[in-house]
Amino acid sequence: MKIYIVTGETSGDKHASNVVRELNKISKNQFRAWGGKNLESQNVVIDTNIKQKNYMGFWEVFKNGYQVLKDLERCKKNISDFTPDLVLLVDYPGFNLEIAKYTKENNIKTLYYISPKIWAWKSNRIKKIKKYLDEMFVIFPFEQEYYKKRDVNVKYFGNPIFENIKEHNFKKILRDKPIISLLPGSRKQEIDKNLPTMLKVVNEYPDYNFIVSASNNFTLDYYSKIIKNYNVEIIFDRQYDILKSSVASIITSGTSTLEAALLKIPQIVCYKTSFLSYLIARLFVKVKYISLVNLLLKKRSVVELIQNDFNSDNLKYNLDMLLKNAVKKKILSDYDILFDLLFTKNNVSTMIAKRILEIKNS
Repeated sequence: MKIYIVTGETSGDKHASNVVRELNKISKNQFRAWGGKNLESQNVVIDTNIKQKNYMGFWEVFKNGYQVLKDLERCKKNISDFTPDLVLLVDYPGFNLEIAKYTKENNIKTLYYISPKIWAWKSNRIKKIKKYLDEMFVIFPFEQEYYKKRDVNVKYFGNPIFENIKEHNFKKILRDKPIISLLPGSRKQEIDKNLPTMLKVVNEYPDYNFIVSASNNFTLDYYSKIIKNYNVEIIFDRQYDILKSSVASIITSGTSTLEAALLKIPQIVCYKTSFLSYLIARLFVKVKYISLVNLLLKKRSVVELIQNDFNSDNLKYNLDMLLKNAVKKKILSDYDILFDLLFTKNNVSTMIAKRILEIKNS
């Protein structure tokens, strides 16, 4: 079976690599992809490395529009040259739904893993989803019902974060003082916007060690220029170890907020983007919260500091509160509810691999 995979960021690359691993256990396959180191580790031929390909935010995508169009054309050519039996698109909706249009027009079976968050914004994407996708694998239980009401064929096998945590070989990071971790994101624009404000509280906590969870997509020199003289440690590519070793974490909104919750680490969620992107988001985003933890629990469990509210004074106040046992206890209790909501015994990647094989043979 020949499968072409398109991912756009580190988390998608990881989830896709797990599916590849499971597919190789049950069938003989050829893979090519837009991906990164995780897919490479499964011996997938990478046509384009996604290291610097992800743009986030309305204004940022617009600014890079010409490059995005070039990337779309190159990806279409890569798929055409490979002549796959099916295409697996993973997250990255602005790009991947355009690829889905192309694959549908060329009669290639097209599957989608990790739904666009149309329940939060851009609900009109439902038209493309219905028109271009043969099947979609969603990762939150409420999404199954959401799509069922709209006559879209989706499967829910569970959330892949559980298997990533289960398979991780944890190595505790030990320091002479308790650790507070800083997770500024995996995209350059996220790090540039959020890490400087995170750093402003470091000197207020001399009794703690601060560790920045760094992405191998960037160099030590890049992080050092942002961190300057702040007394923080930089550790690359050990996010789960860093989180698990922390007493608290300050996290840029994204998948990491859910990972921290499932690892039972108290957190503050923050997010800052360009002014124009923020204004547009205020107009179009339909949900009350930005963190996956609060969205899934349908309440404000963890603090969210967004745009102008994300400043050093607010961050220090909320970090002081977070380090108090009473606040911690309440958050950890909410995490237990979240765990029960999401936990399934399935290995999600195994289930998806089996379903892909069924679709190929149908």
